[in-house]
Amino acid sequence: MTADRPLLGIALMLGFCVLAPLGDAIAKYLGAFIPVFVLLVVRFGVQGVLLLPLCWLTGRSLRLTPRVMRIAWVRAALHIIGIGAMFTALRYLPIADAVAIAFVMPFIMLLLGWAVLGEAVGWRRLAACAVGFCGTLMVIQPAFEDVGWPALLPLVVALVFALYMLSTRIVAKDVDPIALQAVNGFMALALLIPLGGAFWMADLSMLPGRDLGAWQVSLLLGIGIIGTIAHLLMSWSLKFAPSATVAPMQYLEIPFATLIGYLVFEDLPNALAAIGILITMAAGLYIIVREQAMARRAAAV
Repeated sequence: MTADRPLLGIALMLGFCVLAPLGDAIAKYLGAFIPVFVLLVVRFGVQGVLLLPLCWLTGRSLRLTPRVMRIAWVRAALHIIGIGAMFTALRYLPIADAVAIAFVMPFIMLLLGWAVLGEAVGWRRLAACAVGFCGTLMVIQPAFEDVGWPALLPLVVALVFALYMLSTRIVAKDVDPIALQAVNGFMALALLIPLGGAFWMADLSMLPGRDLGAWQVSLLLGIGIIGTIAHLLMSWSLKFAPSATVAPMQYLEIPFATLIGYLVFEDLPNALAAIGILITMAAGLYIIVREQAMARRAAAV
């Protein structure tokens, strides 16, 4: 067992909150002239290439049981859809808006746990979900007026990643998370390659809209590197600190996304979206606090 080291866990989660929107900023910049399909291939290819040696060096087994293998294929497909939807949304939306809308995911997970898994959910948390959805709609409304349907893509991201997290919860006790992510990278590539063939047969261009220089190629590889490291930081933060300690910190991703979006693209949410972001954050933090209180109450019984 690893002893709790809360400060280290908090620092690791803070690193995730910085790296995740940084990767989004790179995807937004490159998405203007590189097809989303290419970004996905590089993202998952780099993930597999980076994590495979790490598994070998640390003695992690890549073997999966048939049951876990089936769920892993579903996870890989969900991962592709979720990241693809986010990369597409970032071509149209400010980073802060896209991230804030996607943070409806905790509400969706709570509702799925209640409806699908039969988990107990009190009226207070359901009310917080309703408030959080209202805040999200306040972010979507001005974005929808500006760009139309792409403003709804972060909702797809939220739903898909809620299902992704639920599938992860099912297999979490049966396989090492780093080994699972290494396998996930190669599974994603195996799913993307036939899709690329279909694009080629349909005569859909998958080439960048302009010649790439060394800087653009470095950024392209950086999407995979940053995405992989960010995921590892999140996983390791939960190794050194309880989820109750680090979960509220995930909402720091929104202000970091706002800052990076402003510094790189000079994008800022308008007044209505900013209020919606604050409401969404408040509702999400309330649910986290309520979950902690319920967990302590159950442990005391």
